[in-house]
Amino acid sequence: MDGETVHIRDVETLAQRKGRLIRVTYDQQRRDGEQQRREREIYDNGNSAVILPYDPSRKTVLLTRQLRVPIFLQDGIERTVEACAGKLDGESAERRIVKEMQEELGYKIMNLQRLFELYVSPAAIMEKIVFFTCTYSPQNKVSDGGGLKEEGEDIEVVEATLEEAVAMIAAGEIIDAKTVILVQYLSDRMQAALRS
Repeated sequence: MDGETVHIRDVETLAQRKGRLIRVTYDQQRRDGEQQRREREIYDNGNSAVILPYDPSRKTVLLTRQLRVPIFLQDGIERTVEACAGKLDGESAERRIVKEMQEELGYKIMNLQRLFELYVSPAAIMEKIVFFTCTYSPQNKVSDGGGLKEEGEDIEVVEATLEEAVAMIAAGEIIDAKTVILVQYLSDRMQAALRS
Protein backbone atom coordinates (compact mmCIF):
# COMPACT_ATOMS: atom_id res chain seq x y z
CA MET A 1 0.00 0.00 0.00
CA ASP A 2 1.62 3.22 -1.16
CA GLY A 3 0.34 6.76 -1.19
CA GLU A 4 1.46 9.94 -2.90
CA THR A 5 4.15 10.74 -0.35
CA VAL A 6 4.55 7.38 1.43
CA HIS A 7 6.16 4.21 0.08
CA ILE A 8 6.09 1.05 2.23
CA ARG A 9 9.45 -0.74 2.00
CA ASP A 10 8.91 -3.68 4.36
CA VAL A 11 6.40 -5.08 6.85
CA GLU A 12 7.88 -7.58 9.31
CA THR A 13 5.83 -9.52 11.86
CA LEU A 14 7.62 -9.34 15.23
CA ALA A 15 5.03 -11.23 17.28
CA GLN A 16 1.63 -12.75 16.70
CA ARG A 17 -0.86 -14.31 19.08
CA LYS A 18 -4.22 -12.67 19.68
CA GLY A 19 -2.96 -9.56 17.89
CA ARG A 20 0.02 -8.87 15.66
CA LEU A 21 3.01 -6.63 16.34
CA ILE A 22 4.65 -5.47 13.12
CA ARG A 23 7.63 -3.31 12.16
CA VAL A 24 6.95 -1.13 9.13
CA THR A 25 9.82 0.42 7.19
CA TYR A 26 8.72 3.22 4.89
CA ASP A 27 9.94 6.18 2.90
CA GLN A 28 8.13 9.45 3.38
CA GLN A 29 8.47 12.59 1.33
CA ARG A 30 8.47 15.46 3.77
CA ARG A 31 6.63 18.70 3.05
CA ASP A 32 9.97 20.34 2.17
CA GLY A 33 10.49 17.68 -0.55
CA GLU A 34 13.20 15.70 1.26
CA GLN A 35 12.86 11.88 1.35
CA GLN A 36 13.12 10.29 4.77
CA ARG A 37 13.26 6.57 5.69
CA ARG A 38 11.44 5.69 8.91
CA GLU A 39 10.54 2.63 10.99
CA ARG A 40 7.53 2.24 13.22
CA GLU A 41 6.30 -0.62 15.40
CA ILE A 42 2.53 -1.01 15.16
CA TYR A 43 0.16 -3.26 17.05
CA ASP A 44 -2.82 -4.63 15.11
CA ASN A 45 -5.35 -6.20 17.44
CA GLY A 46 -8.36 -5.77 15.15
CA ASN A 47 -11.16 -3.25 14.94
CA SER A 48 -13.86 -2.99 17.58
CA ALA A 49 -17.18 -1.45 18.57
CA VAL A 50 -18.31 0.29 21.75
CA ILE A 51 -21.74 1.32 23.03
CA LEU A 52 -23.22 3.45 25.78
CA PRO A 53 -26.88 2.45 26.32
CA TYR A 54 -29.11 5.23 27.70
CA ASP A 55 -32.48 4.98 29.46
CA PRO A 56 -34.17 8.35 28.77
CA SER A 57 -36.92 7.90 31.37
CA ARG A 58 -34.51 7.17 34.25
CA LYS A 59 -31.55 9.11 32.74
CA THR A 60 -29.24 6.13 33.35
CA VAL A 61 -26.44 4.49 31.39
CA LEU A 62 -25.06 0.95 31.46
CA LEU A 63 -21.32 0.47 32.03
CA THR A 64 -19.01 -2.41 32.86
CA ARG A 65 -16.39 -2.87 35.58
CA GLN A 66 -13.58 -5.31 34.82
CA LEU A 67 -9.86 -6.03 34.95
CA ARG A 68 -7.72 -4.36 32.29
CA VAL A 69 -4.16 -5.65 32.68
CA PRO A 70 -2.42 -2.63 31.03
CA ILE A 71 -4.17 -0.27 33.48
CA PHE A 72 -3.31 -2.57 36.39
CA LEU A 73 0.36 -2.69 35.35
CA GLN A 74 0.51 1.09 34.89
CA ASP A 75 -1.60 2.31 37.84
CA GLY A 76 -2.36 -0.72 40.06
CA ILE A 77 -6.12 -0.34 39.48
CA GLU A 78 -7.69 -3.81 39.51
CA ARG A 79 -11.12 -3.06 38.00
CA THR A 80 -11.96 -0.14 35.74
CA VAL A 81 -15.29 1.28 34.65
CA GLU A 82 -15.91 1.50 30.93
CA ALA A 83 -18.50 1.22 28.19
CA CYS A 84 -19.44 -2.18 26.76
CA ALA A 85 -17.10 -3.03 23.87
CA GLY A 86 -15.77 -5.90 21.83
CA LYS A 87 -13.62 -6.90 18.88
CA LEU A 88 -15.42 -7.26 15.54
CA ASP A 89 -13.74 -10.58 14.67
CA GLY A 90 -14.98 -10.39 11.07
CA GLU A 91 -18.57 -9.36 11.90
CA SER A 92 -20.27 -6.06 11.19
CA ALA A 93 -19.98 -3.54 14.01
CA GLU A 94 -23.76 -3.54 14.50
CA ARG A 95 -24.03 -7.32 14.78
CA ARG A 96 -21.01 -7.58 17.10
CA ILE A 97 -22.10 -4.86 19.53
CA VAL A 98 -25.59 -6.40 19.89
CA LYS A 99 -23.89 -9.68 20.91
CA GLU A 100 -21.49 -7.90 23.28
CA MET A 101 -24.36 -6.12 25.02
CA GLN A 102 -26.14 -9.38 25.62
CA GLU A 103 -22.98 -11.18 26.82
CA GLU A 104 -21.54 -8.38 28.96
CA LEU A 105 -24.56 -6.37 30.09
CA GLY A 106 -27.38 -8.92 29.84
CA TYR A 107 -29.57 -6.68 27.66
CA LYS A 108 -31.03 -7.49 24.26
CA ILE A 109 -31.15 -4.36 22.12
CA MET A 110 -31.80 -3.87 18.42
CA ASN A 111 -32.33 -0.08 18.05
CA LEU A 112 -28.73 1.04 17.63
CA GLN A 113 -27.58 4.51 16.68
CA ARG A 114 -24.19 4.51 14.96
CA LEU A 115 -22.38 7.71 15.93
CA PHE A 116 -18.87 7.79 14.42
CA GLU A 117 -15.60 5.88 13.95
CA LEU A 118 -12.35 6.92 15.66
CA TYR A 119 -8.76 5.82 16.05
CA VAL A 120 -7.98 6.27 19.75
CA SER A 121 -4.19 5.87 19.57
CA PRO A 122 -3.21 6.09 15.87
CA ALA A 123 0.54 6.57 16.37
CA ALA A 124 1.07 2.92 17.31
CA ILE A 125 -2.25 1.02 17.24
CA MET A 126 -4.23 0.16 14.09
CA GLU A 127 -7.55 -0.40 15.88
CA LYS A 128 -10.50 1.64 14.60
CA ILE A 129 -13.47 1.82 16.96
CA VAL A 130 -17.10 2.23 15.88
CA PHE A 131 -19.09 4.17 18.50
CA PHE A 132 -22.78 3.51 19.22
CA THR A 133 -25.53 4.49 21.58
CA CYS A 134 -29.02 3.07 22.02
CA THR A 135 -31.98 3.35 24.32
CA TYR A 136 -32.74 0.62 26.83
CA SER A 137 -35.13 -0.06 29.68
CA PRO A 138 -35.39 -2.72 32.39
CA GLN A 139 -37.70 -4.67 30.03
CA ASN A 140 -34.72 -5.31 27.73
CA LYS A 141 -32.85 -7.27 30.42
CA VAL A 142 -32.51 -10.96 29.51
CA SER A 143 -29.72 -12.08 31.89
CA ASP A 144 -27.26 -10.85 34.51
CA GLY A 145 -24.54 -10.40 31.86
CA GLY A 146 -20.98 -10.75 33.10
CA GLY A 147 -19.28 -11.77 29.87
CA LEU A 148 -18.02 -15.16 28.75
CA LYS A 149 -16.06 -17.15 31.32
CA GLU A 150 -14.29 -19.11 28.54
CA GLU A 151 -12.89 -15.80 27.27
CA GLY A 152 -11.66 -14.90 30.76
CA GLU A 153 -14.31 -12.24 31.25
CA ASP A 154 -15.52 -11.43 34.77
CA ILE A 155 -17.62 -8.33 34.19
CA GLU A 156 -19.73 -6.44 36.70
CA VAL A 157 -22.63 -4.47 35.21
CA VAL A 158 -22.79 -0.90 36.51
CA GLU A 159 -25.92 1.20 36.07
CA ALA A 160 -25.42 4.89 36.86
CA THR A 161 -27.15 8.11 36.00
CA LEU A 162 -25.55 10.02 33.16
CA GLU A 163 -24.76 12.76 35.70
CA GLU A 164 -22.97 10.21 37.91
CA ALA A 165 -20.97 8.96 34.92
CA VAL A 166 -19.83 12.53 34.18
CA ALA A 167 -18.80 12.88 37.85
CA MET A 168 -16.90 9.57 37.64
CA ILE A 169 -14.79 11.05 34.82
CA ALA A 170 -14.04 14.17 36.88
CA ALA A 171 -13.13 12.00 39.89
CA GLY A 172 -10.77 9.80 37.84
CA GLU A 173 -12.95 6.69 38.19
CA ILE A 174 -13.57 6.47 34.43
CA ILE A 175 -10.17 6.65 32.69
CA ASP A 176 -10.92 4.77 29.46
CA ALA A 177 -10.81 7.13 26.46
CA LYS A 178 -13.64 5.54 24.48
CA THR A 179 -15.93 5.72 27.53
CA VAL A 180 -15.05 9.34 28.24
CA ILE A 181 -15.84 10.19 24.62
CA LEU A 182 -19.25 8.48 24.76
CA VAL A 183 -20.26 9.88 28.15
CA GLN A 184 -19.25 13.41 27.10
CA TYR A 185 -21.00 13.07 23.72
CA LEU A 186 -24.24 11.84 25.29
CA SER A 187 -24.10 14.44 28.07
CA ASP A 188 -23.58 17.25 25.53
CA ARG A 189 -26.46 15.92 23.42
CA MET A 190 -28.83 15.75 26.41
CA GLN A 191 -27.90 19.29 27.50
CA ALA A 192 -28.46 20.59 23.96
CA ALA A 193 -31.89 18.91 23.90
CA LEU A 194 -32.82 20.66 27.16
CA ARG A 195 -31.81 24.06 25.76
CA SER A 196 -33.91 23.69 22.61
